[in-house]
Amino acid sequence: MPPVSESADVVVCGGAAIGSSVAYHLAADPGFKGKVVVVEKDPTYRYAASALSAASIRQQYSSAVNIRISLYGIGFLRQIGALLAVDGEAPTIDLHEGGYLYLAGEAGAPILSANQKLQAQEGADIAFYDPAALKQRFPWLNVEDLSCGTFGVSGEGWFDGWALLQAFRKKARSLGVEYRQGEVARYVTEGGRVVAVELTDGSRIACGAAVNASGTHGARLAGTAGVAIPVKSMKRYVFSFTCKSELEGCPLLIDTTGAWCRAEGKRGAEGQLFIGSCSPLTPEQDIEWVETDPTVEDVDWDFFEEAVWVPLAHRIPAFEQIKPGRAWAGPYDMCGLDHNAIVGPAIGVPNLYLANGFSGHGLQQSPAVGRGLTEHILHGGYRTLDLADLGHERIVTGRPLKEANII
Repeated sequence: MPPVSESADVVVCGGAAIGSSVAYHLAADPGFKGKVVVVEKDPTYRYAASALSAASIRQQYSSAVNIRISLYGIGFLRQIGALLAVDGEAPTIDLHEGGYLYLAGEAGAPILSANQKLQAQEGADIAFYDPAALKQRFPWLNVEDLSCGTFGVSGEGWFDGWALLQAFRKKARSLGVEYRQGEVARYVTEGGRVVAVELTDGSRIACGAAVNASGTHGARLAGTAGVAIPVKSMKRYVFSFTCKSELEGCPLLIDTTGAWCRAEGKRGAEGQLFIGSCSPLTPEQDIEWVETDPTVEDVDWDFFEEAVWVPLAHRIPAFEQIKPGRAWAGPYDMCGLDHNAIVGPAIGVPNLYLANGFSGHGLQQSPAVGRGLTEHILHGGYRTLDLADLGHERIVTGRPLKEANII
């Protein structure tokens, strides 16, 4: 048996936004005096969802727990300069609260209306617009086949995801968290608990608790402790393009078809820059039909022309004439049960904490998840925001948490 080379109170497997948020919140808790080690196989984060994400935050969900997570998240992002400052140097993430605009035709109108009522009840600043109000607020929008739309007046928008990841990481290190480059091969268990993590080089780190924040590799790693989670990787594209016509006040728009776009940066010599793509999924689709290797960097431009440009040009006539730019591909760690994250202690292995299957929501949910898991690790339960609805139990019992607003 390979020797245990060192020990830690908590080992976090995966050092991107989720793992680094957990590490920061643990180290920042005044009641925690232990040692945290973060094991990250690639400190460049080349294939990490945190680095390749479109980096947005919204409260327009149909489940209360996701709304509450994002309400906490926007508050955290607004205060990031103070919360994650190191030696007087405050990080900036260029948070732009440009809002999300969800659009619906006749079939989708009742769902959007019900969602908006729940969001408002939870304290989110989401407005409900009929077609006339949509046209008045966004005069460049084609509303002929729309029944309604919902718009995040405040608290929704986009930011620099890479900067958030680095800010978490830098603050965690300043508080004594140790980052190790390496890949966790498996969990070592005894008596139904994780007693160590074993790296691919054969070394071991003994631990009192382990956090699985391994992104698209989370299911494989959880399986080494006998824990099954339905998380698989799926490649997603983000395309950029310029439009000569300026769309004043353009939010992050989600069309009835699932195609989306948002303005990106300032207007340049060739026009206004946008990014966009399309969600190929609905909650009813089987993840196995769309799974692909996330390390393949090829971009499917036919997908852009058919699934992105055509519906967006219908919705925004100015997009009939655009100039495509660069594009990139990145991974989503998709939860095949319901496209919601799996957060909390693993059933059957209580000191193994899961933070997997974020399905594109990881960056925006990282502040609340980091705080929540810290509370659970240190106190045996959630003290502020209850994340139990995202727990592993729903996976074991096959009880999905339905979420209507999938992007």
